[in-house]
Amino acid sequence: MTTIAVTGHMDLTDSSVPLVRDTLRETLKPYSGDLTGVSCIAEGADSLFAEVVLELGGHLVAIIPSKDYRTNKVKPGHAATFDRLTEAAHEVIVLDNETANRAAYEAANRELLRRADRLTAVWDGAPPSGKGGGTTDTVLEAREAGLPVDVVWPEGAARG
Repeated sequence: MTTIAVTGHMDLTDSSVPLVRDTLRETLKPYSGDLTGVSCIAEGADSLFAEVVLELGGHLVAIIPSKDYRTNKVKPGHAATFDRLTEAAHEVIVLDNETANRAAYEAANRELLRRADRLTAVWDGAPPSGKGGGTTDTVLEAREAGLPVDVVWPEGAARG
């Protein structure tokens, strides 16, 4: 099995969603039948990736950053998708953090990378925000660790 983790932007525009989904499908298709996808199931890129993994017949591993993540961080508009994907996951790992905060997100990203053979990054190439734990930080950490990174940012994709 090839294990691919995802990092990516949460704030994709509505018109970007089908572009990103199609590009993720093309990126992951060579691994179908032998794919484990690792995702935090956040809104945006993480959930699109998880849906494509399942569509391709792969196994999904959900990494939940904290014990309170579902209750305190999953917005009502994303709750049904989050619940559907965590229920479809072959494994759900809730990290031992009590509260969803920057440290919990950084720990979740480390866990993603620890489990992965490669990283798919739905990333516009922007520099780090300085907050830590974001998409750019995860890409840089993966590259420093020697993990192959596939950047997905199709023509016409944008953040809202």
